[in-house]
Amino acid sequence: MLRRKALCVGINWYQHFPSAKLHGCANDARDMASLLKDLLGFEDSEITLMTDQSATKANVMNELRDMVEDGLAGRHNHLFFSFSGFGTQVPDLNPEEHDRAADAFCPHDLAHIGIGWDRDHLIVDDELHDLFVQLPSTVLLELFFDTCHSGMGVRPQDLLMVRSPRYLPPPTLEGFREIEFRHSRPAHQKLLEMGLSHHILWTASHESQIASDALLGEAWHGAFTWEFCKEARASTNQFSRAKVLARIRSNLQAAHFTQSPQLYCETITRHSILRSEKVPSDLPPMLIGMPS
Repeated sequence: MLRRKALCVGINWYQHFPSAKLHGCANDARDMASLLKDLLGFEDSEITLMTDQSATKANVMNELRDMVEDGLAGRHNHLFFSFSGFGTQVPDLNPEEHDRAADAFCPHDLAHIGIGWDRDHLIVDDELHDLFVQLPSTVLLELFFDTCHSGMGVRPQDLLMVRSPRYLPPPTLEGFREIEFRHSRPAHQKLLEMGLSHHILWTASHESQIASDALLGEAWHGAFTWEFCKEARASTNQFSRAKVLARIRSNLQAAHFTQSPQLYCETITRHSILRSEKVPSDLPPMLIGMPS
């Protein structure tokens, strides 16, 4: 029997940084929640929606811990987590990787201490890794990150159009210099260490690119989330994840976005249309191929 739980997070404004604003992240969270209900049959009670002031680090991490505990106890076998908001970087605290910078996600209560970010109010990729690595192979986790962790991909056309990068640099010049010459360790790299035989990870852009917050249609959205939801609703079970990813990339390129979304999962899961013996047989089509 399918037992599922989802957390959809979208943060447009930040408690201690009122000038650091995005516009489409709350819409992303609502769009993903709607997609889960309309295409996968999720009930309202199975989806937690956190936007803006509700999306503090404590709230997000507590909900994720509850989801993982339910997975470990066998109460859930399908977990879904989407995050739309600013990404940033911090020095890696691993003594063996002192020359690296780690990727992090900015919750609503983001704060700084000294020259850098206060880790008590920041979600670092190590925290997500250490939490999700506990899940057994009987639980499928699908992650969607519409955020970015580098400002290096900003190009003139992005600034001229109605778009904003979903990247927030360290809060001080000294903090920026602390990570400036460190090798970046992309968030997906740390998460991939847990193995993806039963986990699937989507990111809005390549590690060196920006993820765009953009005016699409009559409202703001994340460019990746907008295209993903559109293609998911238009697709049938004849399309694998890889084909849907190709269509999203093509659409973004045609609209002059510079980002190229990434999909990290095993080849059999990426290309499977019906079912894979790698995951529980009663999981919904979207997570094996694409929605029917």
